[in-house]
Parts: sequence; structure tokens; C-alpha cells
Amino acid sequence: MDLRRLVTFLVIVLVAFGVIAGTSPHLLKQINLGLDLKGGFEILYEAEPIEAGKTVSRDSLVETAKSLEKRANASGVAEPEVTTEGTNRIRARLAGVENQDEVRQLLKKPAELSFRGPDGTKELIGSDFEEGAAQIGFGQTNQPEIQIKVKDAEKFKKVTEKLLGQKLAIYLDETMLSDPTVQNVLTDGRATISGSYSYEEARKIKDTINLGALPLKLTEKYTQSVGATLGQQSLHQTVQAAIIGSIIILIFMVLFYRIPGLVASVTLITYTWVVLLMFYLMNATLTLPGIAALVLGIGMAVDANIIMYERIKEEIRSGKSLLSSLKSGSKHSFRTIMDANITNIIAGIVLYYIGNGAIRGFALTMIVSILVSIVTNVFFSRLLIHLLIRSNLFKKPSYYGVKEADIRGL
Repeated sequence: MDLRRLVTFLVIVLVAFGVIAGTSPHLLKQINLGLDLKGGFEILYEAEPIEAGKTVSRDSLVETAKSLEKRANASGVAEPEVTTEGTNRIRARLAGVENQDEVRQLLKKPAELSFRGPDGTKELIGSDFEEGAAQIGFGQTNQPEIQIKVKDAEKFKKVTEKLLGQKLAIYLDETMLSDPTVQNVLTDGRATISGSYSYEEARKIKDTINLGALPLKLTEKYTQSVGATLGQQSLHQTVQAAIIGSIIILIFMVLFYRIPGLVASVTLITYTWVVLLMFYLMNATLTLPGIAALVLGIGMAVDANIIMYERIKEEIRSGKSLLSSLKSGSKHSFRTIMDANITNIIAGIVLYYIGNGAIRGFALTMIVSILVSIVTNVFFSRLLIHLLIRSNLFKKPSYYGVKEADIRGL
């Protein structure tokens, strides 16, 4: 008996289980839960321009969605999911919201661009500027600057007279984007906003001014609320079902495959923990479809073990030694396992890019699960069973689910 390899196996298993047991409670508390598990609400908005005769451009829709996301973050909502749909719709999913009415009123208010004096008075708003009039230029020192044009030159003249030598700050809602100083009285409705801007900063201000001339009004077309109690109940039931299913799978593996089944149980528990760790590190949000994908991933991980173990059993029945059976069975099963996993990864990528919301959550969980499964249920599993075989403690074929009467001579 090779005691060193047996001790190595035990140390690896004990360390892995120790880390899992020690970190799992904190890990589970830190994972972000989606709307269906944490409670909250989902809103579908239809966007339309405030001014008659205007149209909803793609840029204005995207910027409005970004504005909604910033407002949701500012209101204390963690990980809001705001996406555009079609040409004039925005869907917002907000988890863990306690005061729904307050957040809804905050979200549907149009994003407001304003130019404010030192006392906070709004001297100009987005609709005072000509549509698409803001452009990026370059000053004498080749520094980016923003050139703008207003609709009412006389109004602009009075503002610059009033604030000559003072700051005229640019705000989007309550966020200040820039605070240039009025250096001259401007009579032709044109001005240049200069400062120590990078090109990206100048582009952002230019886009904001142009889109500020097209503020969008949001109308709620669909609202769905999920109470925190219902979300917690769904989480409890789903986790309970997942645990029961996993226990049944582990018992089946141990009874049918013996020592390899025991190794599979170790790798499956490790696999589940690593998937949850990946979700935590990615700061991803776990939803009910995500948990379903995780359970599906456990089934796929078991499938990888079964393919490898069945191949090893066939090699043992052919009369090869345990070590030769492991090497040959692992080699011949690897391509089959990888073909199946790569196919599923491709399907997951397609789902992720063409889907949204729950579909993307399912696809992301499936992709992560497959990648982790390859590491834990192929390479890690092979390492552990290799250590047990080389320890020479479990020599009988029956330990690997093979009857001696089924073994054929080479």
C-alpha cells in the first residue's frame, strides 16, 4: 500500500471540504439575488418625446436607459437591470425595493439637462438648445472644447450678461457635468465650452447637451410586483428541491460506481461551491432560472463522470490493470465529454446574446457551470481517482463497480 498517495488524497479532500464549510455561509449571504428571489418589481416603459413632432432616436433611448439606471442606483437599489427593447421601450427590473411608489415616481421623471448659475437657478434647460447643435472642436492649444448653439439668442445674451465672470454649471438631473466660467457676453446664440477636458469627457458633455434637447417622457405600460415573502418562498422551495435532487444523485453514484462514485460526490460538491464562488467574484445576480441552470449543470457534471467511469469499467472488463484502465478510459472519454460541453457552451453563448433578463441569467449560469465542470469533474476527478488507484488500497474490480466474472482475458 502506498500510504503517501492515500494521505495526499485525504488531505486534498479534507482541505477542500474545510474551505467549503468555512466559506459557504458568507458566500451565500453575499451573492446578489434577482427580482424573483429577493422581491421587488419590474416595469416596462414606453418612451415618447415631450415636444410634439420629435422622434425617439436610438441614442436618446439608450441615454434615457442609462439615466434610469443611475437614478435607481442613487435611490439605493442594488444591481438594477435596465434594458432597451425595440425602438421606444425600456424595461427596468429592480430587486429589494421597499418603497415602490417613491422609486417609480423617481424613475419615470424625464432626465433634465440644465445650465445653472452660482445660486442654483436654472438659467437654461435642454429644450433651449437646437437639436444636434453641440459639436466637438479644438482650441488653439489643441484642447477639446464643445461648441453649442441655442434657439433664442436674446435669452442667451441676457444669461451671459447676468453671469459674466461667474460659473454657469452644466447639470444632468442633480449630477454636475462641468462648471465653465462665462467669459464674454454672447449675442449670436453661439458659445464655446472650454476647460481641461479629455476627448472622452468632451464627447460625453456634447452627447448630453444634444440628447438634452430631446427629453423623453416615460409611460408605464406594464408593472409586475414580487413580494419579498414570495421571493424567499420561491428561493426556499427551489433550494430544497435542488438539495433533494443532488442527494439522490450522490447516493446513486456511490451505489452504482462505488469508489469512483465516492470521488464523483466529492467533485460535485466542490463543483457547486466553485460555481457559487464564480458568481460572487463576477458580482452576478442569481435568479430562479439561474438556480435551474445550476441544477442542470450538476446533472451535466454527473454525465461527465458517468461517461468517464463507464469507459474505465469497459477497460477493466477487457482485462487491463486498474491504472491502465484509468489512463485509457480517461483518454478515450475526454473527447466525448469535451464535444458535449463545447456544444452546450455555444448554445449558451447564443442564448446570452439574443435573450434578455431571465434567459441571459440562465445562459450565463450554464456557461459558468460547464467551464467549472470541466475543471472539477474531469481533471480534479481524474486526479483523485488516480491517487486512490496508485495507493493500492482498493485493488478489487468490485470497488469500481465491475464483477470479476465479467473480466475477460487480454
